[in-house]
Amino acid sequence: MLHFPRWKTFLVLGITILGLLLALPNVLPQRVLDALPEWLPHKTVHLGLDLRGGAHVVLEVEQEDLYQKLAEPVIDDIRSALREARIGYTGLRRTNGSVTVTIRESDRVDEAARLIRNIAQPVSGGLFSQGMETSEFTVDVSGTRITATFTQAGIESRVSRAIQQSIEIIRRRVDELGTTEPNIQRQGLDRVLVQVPGLEDSSRLINLLGQTARLQFRLLCEDQPTGSERVPPGCARVVSMEDPNFAYFVQTGARATVEGEHLTDAQPGFDSQTNEPIVLFRFNQTGAVRFGRLTQENVGRPFAIVLDDQVISAPVIREPILGGSGQISGNFTVQEANDLAILLRAGALPVNLVVVEERTVGPSLGADSIAAGTLASIVGTIAVIVFMAISYGLFGIFANIALLANVGMIIGALSLLQATLTLPGIAGIVLTVGMAVDANVLVFERIREEIRQGKSPIAAIDAGYSRAIGTIMDANLTTLIAAIIMFGMGSGPVRGFAVTLSIGIVTSVFSAVTLNRLIVSWWLRRFRPAAVPV
Repeated sequence: MLHFPRWKTFLVLGITILGLLLALPNVLPQRVLDALPEWLPHKTVHLGLDLRGGAHVVLEVEQEDLYQKLAEPVIDDIRSALREARIGYTGLRRTNGSVTVTIRESDRVDEAARLIRNIAQPVSGGLFSQGMETSEFTVDVSGTRITATFTQAGIESRVSRAIQQSIEIIRRRVDELGTTEPNIQRQGLDRVLVQVPGLEDSSRLINLLGQTARLQFRLLCEDQPTGSERVPPGCARVVSMEDPNFAYFVQTGARATVEGEHLTDAQPGFDSQTNEPIVLFRFNQTGAVRFGRLTQENVGRPFAIVLDDQVISAPVIREPILGGSGQISGNFTVQEANDLAILLRAGALPVNLVVVEERTVGPSLGADSIAAGTLASIVGTIAVIVFMAISYGLFGIFANIALLANVGMIIGALSLLQATLTLPGIAGIVLTVGMAVDANVLVFERIREEIRQGKSPIAAIDAGYSRAIGTIMDANLTTLIAAIIMFGMGSGPVRGFAVTLSIGIVTSVFSAVTLNRLIVSWWLRRFRPAAVPV
């Protein structure tokens, strides 16, 4: 156990030195860090929202929009099913959490109800339903009126899917801001928590997150509003983004609309003639074909570029646009054009999200937390060092050297992984410092037992490491499993604690079992002691 081949010695020293080099940028001034050669590590540990400050926003699904999104596909399916069966109906509409329809022929009500029941999709009843499934909505008949009411399981299933899709889209939007390690997670049934460390302008974040970003290219109707006249059939009234008091009539047919879901790219740019900020976009093959057909069949006619039911601009189609690319102009500023490009690249949210909580965390709280955490770490480390030196003498000093290397390797691993250090993460490091010498204590106490049994120094030390390593591995493995479970099932602060604890366990075992044993092996070969100072 005490023999180290040359390759193993170099490997242990290499890992230790690498860990310390990775940690070095965290203690260097920025000017010194900038002057370092490129081949040396430059990454530092990212600080979380509670240490660095930043934006904190909580979003909630808008209930009215949710019911609208729930009802739209159901209404379309009911309409198609009744038309295919040639059943006359009227009054097909949404009422809060239900869809109602009136059947004209009373003798066909049961047939219509059966068709509507077949439309309902099965959904899981939840975690405690033992795999049972329930219907997305229930169907009730009252005379000739049929009501499809969404079940709680159906609503929760749709909300869950919408939240998961929204989280991915929000993550893409936030990543485009160039921030590092945002915390985006589900909160409760219908909320999303977004924390972006280091972002001081929370209003820009809210503008990015609050927009659904549903882009459409829609032909204008022949008759446009000039006063308070009614909306013509087959048209919809859409207000202007620049002036909410000004509106357009746009066509509602599918052939007159190209959806922005077919966009593959959107980038900010400048108009070559006016030098105004614009957004350049490109469609995929399906979108390019539909957009080309729309522009080819309607040369000379105006069409509206609509974002979240607001008209950005309404240019005239001068010539067919067949290449699948184009540009959007609308008196943008440079930042507005960049933000719109971010929204279009990230995609549209499946439902509207409203801001229910918003605050900016100042860096002063983070500075206080860092100072308190640093002080706790220093005090804890000094206390452990003093205890080990008093209790185990020279071997305690060896353990202290390995402990300091262990702390450096933890910081180096956090820097390499670009992990986010939070206040609970600092607590994990402090806890690791206390646990780091636990393995050494087991080894040293085992060595004392072997000496009391009359063994020679080398035999006692070898037996101490050999017989304690199994206990050390078992104890740390169980703790590591708990940390992994906390990381997988926990949220923000819990995961921060789990990350530092997991890294600390790995580096502690390495420093105690391998690095400290290497130091003891060197000491034995160099001094050949007659007694063990432990």
